[in-house]
Amino acid sequence: MADTEITNVTEYEAIAKAKLPKMAFDYYASGAEDQWTLRENRNAFSRILFRPRILIDVSKIDMTTTVLGFKISMPIMIAPTAFQKMAHPEGEYATARAASAAGTIMTLSSWATSSVEEVASTGPGIRFFQLYVYKDRHVVAQLVRRAERAGFKAIALTVDTPRLGRREADIKNRFTLPPFLTLKNFEGLDLGKMDKADDSGLASYVAGQIDRSLSWKDVKWLQTITKLPILVKGVLTAEDARIAVNVGAAGIIVSNHGARQLDYVPATIMALEEVVKATQGRIPVFLDGGVRRGTDVFKALALGASGIFIGRPVVYSLAADGEAGVRKALQMLRDEFELTMALSGCRSLKEISRNHIMTDWDAPHILPKPRL
Repeated sequence: MADTEITNVTEYEAIAKAKLPKMAFDYYASGAEDQWTLRENRNAFSRILFRPRILIDVSKIDMTTTVLGFKISMPIMIAPTAFQKMAHPEGEYATARAASAAGTIMTLSSWATSSVEEVASTGPGIRFFQLYVYKDRHVVAQLVRRAERAGFKAIALTVDTPRLGRREADIKNRFTLPPFLTLKNFEGLDLGKMDKADDSGLASYVAGQIDRSLSWKDVKWLQTITKLPILVKGVLTAEDARIAVNVGAAGIIVSNHGARQLDYVPATIMALEEVVKATQGRIPVFLDGGVRRGTDVFKALALGASGIFIGRPVVYSLAADGEAGVRKALQMLRDEFELTMALSGCRSLKEISRNHIMTDWDAPHILPKPRL
């Protein structure tokens, strides 16, 4: 399919599927177990409807915002996704350049196939670093220091992965990283290679290396070794949101890990409002999971998110067309979001309110009832 034919972000998935080896595509595409949450991450958005305001001058629309004090062009950012060179030879380099061109933030995965230094070398840009906490804390401290030195501006601490979720496609495919790729951030530490296993090579790697004892005290420990703000990624409840605020997190990313960890957790858009209310405006809350349209971005902001992160659309557009694909995906989401704002009567992000949407838990009487 020629680039000109692509009219929305979702269309990149089929192109990626056609281009990539089955093991690679399945790794990116699959969710945990029954994949109920994977479907729900998308479906839940369709249960939120708009209440547009009309006859408002929308000739000028401002989508700019600040995240942790950094000004970005729109509230659409790039989530951390592993092994991007498995999607395209330029991998994280291409994604970093596309994010920078779009004036937004890229989050680099701990399990990137390009190092923090390599990504920094692509040029200017605001970048966050996603962190997995390894059993060996010296490895963690070293990695955080390297990210700081390379100019990364925040740590996104993934907290939903004491063990890897059960991704059955990876088990069937005996997933392992292609031989020409390594976990570049760990190359010098003898942790860069992933062994073949009887099930998922990644699951075995996580079981061997990632710390299952990770707890809130480790968030405090992380604050002692870095001045960077820490975003807690993987919060789904009010209880944990309150603790995150109390331990001094700089922000929360409401995430179910792309529905790849615990199946039958709610869609992130459904968990969002609970988390936002619990933080009482003390720290920003972001959403990750299931965003494929500008309308989805608007819905998240109306429910109190300060911004959203996209994961799979980046990997799929990267596979389809490298840096140009990721640029186009970001541009399409931006254009759709701008149009949604205009048609809803919002000229800036601060004008997007809870009153601009209606959910089936607000007003079940407004949605059509099924005829018996």
